[in-house]
Amino acid sequence: MRQIIAEVLIIDDILISDALIQEQFVCNLNACLGACCWEGDWGAPLEKEELQTLEDIYPAVRPFLIPEGIAVLEEKGLYVWYEEADNYGTPLLENGACAYLTYDKRGIAKCGIEKASEAGAVSFQKPISCHLYPVRAKEEPAAGFRALNYDRWDICSAACSLGRELQVPVYQFVKDALVRKYGMAFYEQLDAAAREHYGKADEE
Repeated sequence: MRQIIAEVLIIDDILISDALIQEQFVCNLNACLGACCWEGDWGAPLEKEELQTLEDIYPAVRPFLIPEGIAVLEEKGLYVWYEEADNYGTPLLENGACAYLTYDKRGIAKCGIEKASEAGAVSFQKPISCHLYPVRAKEEPAAGFRALNYDRWDICSAACSLGRELQVPVYQFVKDALVRKYGMAFYEQLDAAAREHYGKADEE
């Protein structure tokens, strides 16, 4: 079921900010160097099932991590509880970067878990919160509340500029992550809403 109330789209009881359709976004790593991996007050949010996944895959992921990250993960744990965020998240290095962070030869930040996945060492790509970014998913199952919002952050200004240049709405940029979390049927409904009510659609 799909319906639009004011500026909120509802699909399968998930509240979706229309900013996912109205705003444009394409990561520009050459400009930001992956700053979202080291900026912020706490690590990447983790879903409960991802905690065990990290425990299971860590031995295979470890060779892809930097020594500083390994030291923090083996001292603090593979995930930590952030009281302010009321959620588990990835641990941080002393400089505030995610402990799973790595760098390529150009100095661009990349998730070590994702590098392990690309190498075929693990099947888990990376935490879904990272995959969805700049979309943030908030879920309160006990209250029957789920929502998707666009997280505007000044460090992503280059991504907003590139998105406008290429005319790629936020929801299209995170298509793979949305399909991974909610399924293709959900994404197709979202795309249909974009086409019918906002004049935008994924042409792939």
